[in-house]
Amino acid sequence: MRFAALFALVGTFIGSHMAGSGGYSLRPLHAHILVVGWLSLFAFAVFYRLFEIPEKSKLASIQVWTAIIGSITLPTGMYWEQTINEGPLAVFSLIYYIVGGTVLMVSFILFFIMTFVFSDRFSDKGS
Repeated sequence: MRFAALFALVGTFIGSHMAGSGGYSLRPLHAHILVVGWLSLFAFAVFYRLFEIPEKSKLASIQVWTAIIGSITLPTGMYWEQTINEGPLAVFSLIYYIVGGTVLMVSFILFFIMTFVFSDRFSDKGS
């Protein structure tokens, strides 16, 4: 939940900066930070709050960390890929962007699996 709040803060700061400057070149970055960072991490946190997930679940741990890492690397890779156009750094930024998106996709696949594994464990701890 704290990472979701951090992404919300960063995303709204970028949106505020774009509105104030009148330049909207960061729209894709802004949108991805808010969607994959704030919205997705928030939804994952709500799922973990509403369903009883074993504290030492390796699947849950991997899912959360891939979500956090992917939510950081996808938007930063996107930004670098858009701004670095030449040389070895351009190749690095493209690979970083692709890896970030892949890590995030793994997180979503794991979350999909978790909804089947743990969805029958609805808890009243969220109320």
